[in-house]
Amino acid sequence: MASKEVITVFGATGAQGGSVARAILESKKFAVRAVTRDVTKPNARALRDLGAEVVKGDLDDKASVDDALKGAYGAFLVTNFWETFNKDKEVQQGKLVADTAKRLGLKHVVYSGLENVKRLTGGKLEVPHFDGKGEVEEYFWSLGIPMTSVRVAAYFENFLTAWKPGKASDGDHYTLALPMGDVPMDGISVTDVGPAVSSVFNSPEEFLGKAVGLSAEKLTIQQYADVLSKVLGKEVRDAKITPEAYEKLGFLSAKEVANMCRFYQMKPDRDVKLTHRLNPKVKSFSQFMSENQGAFKDL
Repeated sequence: MASKEVITVFGATGAQGGSVARAILESKKFAVRAVTRDVTKPNARALRDLGAEVVKGDLDDKASVDDALKGAYGAFLVTNFWETFNKDKEVQQGKLVADTAKRLGLKHVVYSGLENVKRLTGGKLEVPHFDGKGEVEEYFWSLGIPMTSVRVAAYFENFLTAWKPGKASDGDHYTLALPMGDVPMDGISVTDVGPAVSSVFNSPEEFLGKAVGLSAEKLTIQQYADVLSKVLGKEVRDAKITPEAYEKLGFLSAKEVANMCRFYQMKPDRDVKLTHRLNPKVKSFSQFMSENQGAFKDL
C-alpha cells in the first residue's frame, strides 16, 4: 500500500487544531503531522496514540515551520490572537507559514481565517482578532497559494465561559448580554470544525481558492436564551444591551466584542447548509447545551 500523503496540522493540541487533527486521522485518507510547542502534553500523547506523527514546532520559529512543512501535501493553520492580544504577531506567524508553503510547493492549505473588518468597513470598525486573520488570508491569495479559508462562526463554547448568563439586577432571572439586537448570530461547536475541514481536504477541486463560512445554525440572542432556559431550568432573557453600552463594560476586549457584533449585524457569509453537508453530525446549540449542562452547576 502506498504511504499516505501528509497534512501538517498547526496548533494540534489546541481546541480547533485538535478537532482537525482527530477528524483527518478518522477519515483515514491522509496521514497527520501534528505540530505543538510541547510534545509531552497529554493532548499530544493522545494524538500520537491515534496514529499522528507529533513534532515540536513554534509559529515564531522559521526553522521549525520549515521542518513541519517539509514533504507535506497540505497544511491546516490556526493562529491564536487571544494568547498575546497581538494582531501584528498573528499576521507575522501567518505570513511565515504562507511564505514557507509557497517555497515548498504545498498543494492545499486550509487556513482558519476571518474577514478583514477594518478594510471592509473603510476603517470604521476594528476587530483585531478578525482583521489580522483577514490580512493573512489576503496574503495567501496574493502569493497564489492553493488555499481554502474556513471562516468559523462564534464558538458555542463561549456560552460556557465569557458569555455565560449573569443574574439580573432584580435577581429573579438571568440575562445573556451580547449586542446583536434582533439579528441572528451564527454559532458552532469547535469540536465540529474538524470534520468539516477534513471534508474540505477531501474535495480540493470544490474548495481550492474559496472562503467557506462554517456555522451550525443562526439564532437570535433571545433564541440562544430560550435554549439556555430550557436546558438549565432557569429563566434566561436577552439583556438587549447595545454595542455602545457593551463597550463601557470595561473588560479587556469589550470594545472588540462590541465591534465584532456590529460586524455580525452586517451578516457576513456563514453557510449553514454547506456546513451540514461537510459535517452531517454537526451539533445544534440545543444538543451542545444538553451535553455541557455540567458547566452551569454553579448558576
